[in-house]
Amino acid sequence: MMDSWKTPLPYTDTKPQGAADFYFAINATFRFILRERGEEGFARWLTDLGRDYFAPVNADWRADGLPAVARYWRAFFAAEPGAEVAVQERPAEVEIAVRRCPAIAHLKRHRRRIVPEYCRHCAVLGGARAAAADLSMCVEGGNGACIHRYAAAGVLRQDPAALKEVR
Repeated sequence: MMDSWKTPLPYTDTKPQGAADFYFAINATFRFILRERGEEGFARWLTDLGRDYFAPVNADWRADGLPAVARYWRAFFAAEPGAEVAVQERPAEVEIAVRRCPAIAHLKRHRRRIVPEYCRHCAVLGGARAAAADLSMCVEGGNGACIHRYAAAGVLRQDPAALKEVR
């Protein structure tokens, strides 16, 4: 169980929100990995990142279940500049409704060429994190607005057709 004085995020920061220009670096990193390693390499990298980097958060999710998932996503999006997100905590599911993805909005506003697979990172990374926490996860939508769902292991499955590419 996470101590109440700790943030549910895997990092600490003294600013109330992150720097939106970091989205430029994320987009460029995704482009590089896709070019150098292909889609399978991109998925492997995201899976490793979800399992290894997020291990402390995943352990909290495993210990505290869906309430820990909801706490994490509320804290995460509170720190993301320009996010418009609603986190709904239900007895058997957590739903994160992203009405305005801060990353996609910032990249589009600055006329960046966004990798079409950008939204796939949420499904692959989130799926790896959920699996490490004995949960399941899926994403529907994309291209700036989507819905993420978390539930008990085996309840949810990612439908690749439900995920939009960025245009």
